[in-house]
Amino acid sequence: MRNVSDIIEEHLKRILLQSNGAVEIQRSELADKFRCVPSQINYVISTRFTVEKGYLVESKRGGGGYIRIRKVGILDKENFYHKLMESIGECISSTVCENIIERMMEEGLINQREMRLMRAATGRILANIPLANRDFYRAEILKTMLTALFIF
Repeated sequence: MRNVSDIIEEHLKRILLQSNGAVEIQRSELADKFRCVPSQINYVISTRFTVEKGYLVESKRGGGGYIRIRKVGILDKENFYHKLMESIGECISSTVCENIIERMMEEGLINQREMRLMRAATGRILANIPLANRDFYRAEILKTMLTALFIF
């Protein structure tokens, strides 16, 4: 059975598809609709609509406040590659790495097989590496794979 966060995410993604890639919502109204606390809406937006997943989120607090979510497409693969490399930097967490791989799949930049290979190379296999070094090695592996995929 799906949880409330999954249902809210699905609802927002459906609205984004219908509205040309941008949606403006009021947190309290959405919380009322799904019979949850407003912090649940914040949680969904902050964890499921991130930059590495291809979303820009703006918010304005207060009485007339809103949350605006926009889906950002990839216009230039070379520029996207350089932005990815910059965002990965020296270290990357498993969550951010997974988000990048997922977005690449959603954007059609990799196929299912490539996604599984990337997940395998940056996932549980790193459990044998000391915790202090895992994010560094994950970043190096991901950057090497991206370079191989984005040969220009």
